[in-house]
Amino acid sequence: MRTCTVILPGMKVSSLLLFTAIISAWSATSGAGLRRSKNALAGRPVAAALTTLVKKNVPSPFQPATLRRHYELAAADKAAGEKFYQLLANYQDRDALVLGYKAAAEAIRARDASMFNKLTYVQDAARTFEQAVGLDPHNPEIRFLRFSVESNLPAFLGLSKHVDEDKAVLLNAALAHPKSGLDAEAFRTVRDFLVARGHVSDAEAARLGKVKD
Repeated sequence: MRTCTVILPGMKVSSLLLFTAIISAWSATSGAGLRRSKNALAGRPVAAALTTLVKKNVPSPFQPATLRRHYELAAADKAAGEKFYQLLANYQDRDALVLGYKAAAEAIRARDASMFNKLTYVQDAARTFEQAVGLDPHNPEIRFLRFSVESNLPAFLGLSKHVDEDKAVLLNAALAHPKSGLDAEAFRTVRDFLVARGHVSDAEAARLGKVKD
């Protein structure tokens, strides 16, 4: 049975868990800001005002750093994978990167689903990736999430049609680093993945090796 490696930008390739089966594959408010918040809430019930103030100080669950942490945990643990999926399952906004992670969560769900439902979640992930890329086609992190899934899907599923396109985006982004849209750690992850997994030619690998972190 073929396996799929789930790669998280910013993580070392060696620290990631393999997929099985089908996919085997925030700052505290400043004093001035807080006063403005209180003034804006004047005349409202105390409980509602306090609730709103608390919410303003709670980091969004959809911050990139938070999503990356969820993804890392989900790759290694079934319960964490379910939590990650439930976090994003009802997300309906149009933040492209969040949608990219939603797609990744759907792909991870396929790992833990019954054989009857695995393909459904892989297809859900494909549609969500398509939406994410459509909203932000030049975001290398989204492309990397999709590439790391699609490049390991069985060919017979017919869901790996973006592999060459995504690889080209990733290669160009990596070669343009530090103007790549990837931070240094994510750049290293992308570069190492492309080279170690044999997704680039020897000449391309040599060029990547000359790019400074």
